[in-house]
Amino acid sequence: MARPVNYYIISAEALPDVFRRVAEARRLLETHEARTVGQAVLMAGVSRSAFYKYQNAVRPFYDMKAERIITFQAILKDVSGVLSRVLAVFAASGANILTINQSIPTNGCAAVTISAEISGMSESVEKLLSEISGLENVIKFEILAG
Repeated sequence: MARPVNYYIISAEALPDVFRRVAEARRLLETHEARTVGQAVLMAGVSRSAFYKYQNAVRPFYDMKAERIITFQAILKDVSGVLSRVLAVFAASGANILTINQSIPTNGCAAVTISAEISGMSESVEKLLSEISGLENVIKFEILAG
């Protein structure tokens, strides 16, 4: 009888560097930035043996679902054009927006949830989070579910 597999969500900063590098090598292969495992491990700075040892065990948490749908939550100031700039970052990243829900602004801010299919993205989710969080009048931007 096979033992059940346990999963944990751990901050990337707490992981040994080898796991982050294996995840980066996988990403390079999946996005076709590297055509071979040899290229990917060289670019990620990890040994081929470490890659093969951990390739199926290390994944970003948003990669655990086949659909790769993530729901984001934002708190935006009630200023003209803010949501438009947020959506422009999604469009530039290659994410496919599935739903957008916005509350009526209260106290000068509106809550917005955006669900997006991310398999076609040309950049990482971390970069998307960073770019949108850095936009003017974006109070908070985070992953709600995924």
